[in-house]
Amino acid sequence: MKTYILISLILFNILFYFIARWVKFFLFKKRKNIILKLLYSRVYKIGIPLLLLIDINGLFYVFENRLNGIANIKFFLNVIIISWLFYEVIKYIIYTSISIKISKKETVRRELFALAINLTKVFIVLVIFVIILSHMGVNITAIITSLGIGGVIIGLAAKETLGNFFDSIRLVSEDAFHVGDWIETKDFEGFVTEIGLTATQIRTFDNALITIPNSKLANEWVKNWSRRMIGRRIKFWIKIKYTTDTQELERVINEIRNMLLSHPKIVTNEKINSYLMKKMKKNTLFLIEDKYGVRKTLLVYLDKFDDYSMDILVYAFSVTIDWEEWLKVKQDVMFKILEIIKNSKLELAYPTSVIFYDERKNLWKDSFEDT
Repeated sequence: MKTYILISLILFNILFYFIARWVKFFLFKKRKNIILKLLYSRVYKIGIPLLLLIDINGLFYVFENRLNGIANIKFFLNVIIISWLFYEVIKYIIYTSISIKISKKETVRRELFALAINLTKVFIVLVIFVIILSHMGVNITAIITSLGIGGVIIGLAAKETLGNFFDSIRLVSEDAFHVGDWIETKDFEGFVTEIGLTATQIRTFDNALITIPNSKLANEWVKNWSRRMIGRRIKFWIKIKYTTDTQELERVINEIRNMLLSHPKIVTNEKINSYLMKKMKKNTLFLIEDKYGVRKTLLVYLDKFDDYSMDILVYAFSVTIDWEEWLKVKQDVMFKILEIIKNSKLELAYPTSVIFYDERKNLWKDSFEDT
């Protein structure tokens, strides 16, 4: 009987490769289904632990007479492989949930899923540790109750680690930033690449990777530049030479304002999505403009008298929040303003120095002789 089981195990291992290939081929044909599409990429990751579980238990059954002295090894291997299989299944469920939400164009907080995977790892390690100790006859309850001063010492030693762990949960729960957000702190600026259990990784604009303890981020100010739905600020001053022609000055200011109002890439009331406007009217608890980051302020005014110029303030918001697109919009606005000033009586001002030259000859000599 055991000989047949051994032969079956050998044949099953040989056939496993072909079975896995057939399953992958079947899933590939059904790849339009998101669940089956993701399962296609995890056939081996889930199948190998299953195969090892069958192999180990089958071999120990076949050779049980020869392996009596190492029965504990079978138990430990089973615990480890089952935990491995459980972890791969949990990862598959999490990735499937993310993909389904993305396919429905719903907002996905990837850091929550990453946190769930990390917590699953910790949970599995703790369960394995407890199961092995229990199997070895160790009284877990007695260990916990007898920690006493030792537990306090361990707690103090791991104070920072535990603090970072709870601060990571705090950061995620407060929704301060997401993976992929552009954030700025007192010391760093860049894109969030990962929110871990104890630290957050940020990719800076010079392509360096910085790892920051979560306690530091949780207890300092964080500016989130990505938390804007509509509107990236354009602000500058146009320096005009001094003139008393106020009518022409006012005409140019109005022309610039009208140009911005009609610009397709500058935010105005008319350009904001009608659905968003309805949400703003319905919600009375808070302004959706502030909650989701919508700005539509548009200002063009004579702002101040400088040493050598009159300064016109141009203050508006582009529809896009993307940096490159924002630069294109800003450049286009500047070109249009230059064209408006070119076709007016006004002139752009720039710093100048005036030197007075006295053409009278021998001025100092005549003055000396008079004295």
